[in-house]
Amino acid sequence: MAVPLHQSLRIGSYIVKQHLSGNKRYPLVLMMEPLFRCNLTCNGCGKIDYPDAILNSRISVADALASIDECPAPVVVLAGGEPLLHREIDQIVEGALAKGKIVFVCTNALLLEKKLDSFKPHKNFTWTVHLDGNRDDHDRAVSREGTFDQAVSAIKAAKAKGFQVNINCTLFNNADAERMAAFFDYTKSIGVGGITLSPGYAYERAPDTEHFLNRRATKELFRKLFRLGRGKKWEFTQSSLFMDFLAGNQTYQCTPWGNPTRNVFGWQRPCYLLGEGYAKTYKELMEETDWDSYGTGKYEKCADCMVHSGYEATAVVDTISHPLKAAMVALRGPRTEGPFAPDLPLDNQRPAIDNYDELMAKNLEMLHAEGRANNLHRVSQG
Repeated sequence: MAVPLHQSLRIGSYIVKQHLSGNKRYPLVLMMEPLFRCNLTCNGCGKIDYPDAILNSRISVADALASIDECPAPVVVLAGGEPLLHREIDQIVEGALAKGKIVFVCTNALLLEKKLDSFKPHKNFTWTVHLDGNRDDHDRAVSREGTFDQAVSAIKAAKAKGFQVNINCTLFNNADAERMAAFFDYTKSIGVGGITLSPGYAYERAPDTEHFLNRRATKELFRKLFRLGRGKKWEFTQSSLFMDFLAGNQTYQCTPWGNPTRNVFGWQRPCYLLGEGYAKTYKELMEETDWDSYGTGKYEKCADCMVHSGYEATAVVDTISHPLKAAMVALRGPRTEGPFAPDLPLDNQRPAIDNYDELMAKNLEMLHAEGRANNLHRVSQG
């Protein structure tokens, strides 16, 4: 794993403590989206069609840090939208680090070079740059030419200033294993610290819904990619058992509470990828969400999902429960031949519910109410 030893020990000790305490549901990573606004319109993204009232909303520094206090996860990932569009994102990062959190900022890097001087290198702080392949593949995925070159320039600038830099790579059904292998070789040559790898989630409102992977195609693609990676020493930020799961060698159910999400609407149910409602507090999210209603084989929207935000937590728990199995996979790499592990049956999954319009109406009313309350507060203080 391309994770610094002190961070691995911190996360590992946290997980062991949770197990010894008998906690069955605990978070690993707090996913925070301080805004939805982005400076790209990626075809595979399901979060770019909100009305302006929502795209113009921001989580304040005070609310962000209060949410970090609510959730005991040792890792905070700041995403979006594009987090560097948040004018106070540097203060959120600084505040999270001061609280002892391991912090990642996920960015498309278009603003990174301009914003670098607002941040300081820290042993617990990493930039995670969105790169979905080589120049042609990435620029096509984000629907804008020149973004690959800008991202690479920003990576080099950040490395030169002493920052840790990883990449976040999402694969769709038009991904070519040979091209991806060459791309991974290239990222290693420019000093990228690690790769976070995931198949794309099939957002139902994405502009392009034709290029999402089903589960079998995901397994076949990753097996081919891992075969090409033998001896390459590519460094991934995920556990060995999650990579083995992507290759179709583990039968896992999703752990949606492993990466709880806080955004401008509140705490998102049930996960970062699937918005089925919102809780006002982290406690309410954990205690009042019907977790058993979600996951592959349980809900139609989850049928093809194999994304790290849901399954990495499952793999980590399996690692703690079966350390020898995890060690063997880490040593030999994911198995790339032979039969796949049994998949979860889809016979009894409940049908997908289209509640987007209802939720948007509620969310807009909530934001308007908060705006009115803030205006009244400013008037009373003036």
